[in-house]
Amino acid sequence: MPTIWIVAVFLLGLVALVLSVAAFVPRKHAVSVRARYDQSPKVVWAVITDISALPTWRSAVRSIERLPDIKGRMAWIERSKHGTVPFEVVESDAPRKLVTRVADDTRKLSFGGTWTWHLREVANGCELTITENGFISNSLFRVLTHYGFGYSRRIEAYLRDLGAKFGEATTPRVV
Repeated sequence: MPTIWIVAVFLLGLVALVLSVAAFVPRKHAVSVRARYDQSPKVVWAVITDISALPTWRSAVRSIERLPDIKGRMAWIERSKHGTVPFEVVESDAPRKLVTRVADDTRKLSFGGTWTWHLREVANGCELTITENGFISNSLFRVLTHYGFGYSRRIEAYLRDLGAKFGEATTPRVV
């Protein structure tokens, strides 16, 4: 019986520690990651805005379901190994800037925010910077992301997948 109490006290202490640490981890975050491609901004733009084709080149995306437009803007549901997330385009300025947001107005998800794609023509190609302005409301996920997974992991995977789509080895870097 004492072993059960020791385990219970340990687990409660662990939960208390995580919640205490979470109080000091900001709910909101911002991170920018950049990569370069041997493609023009127009070519990169065509790929990143072809929502129906995302499952063909993004390793995490299983399927896309197109939704009716929201206020005249494109919307879709992305199904991935991480779950189901609704998105909408907030701003589109081809081929320079694209802004999407997690369209979870019901607050079912414990995270949200926007991704902003900035495309810039460079010598023999395009430089793409993706900035995530997000939030994580779940304390445990906030601590795990801040101290473990990192905020840039999904953007880096996206940029590497995009490079693979072009047959290029891409090394994203946090800026």
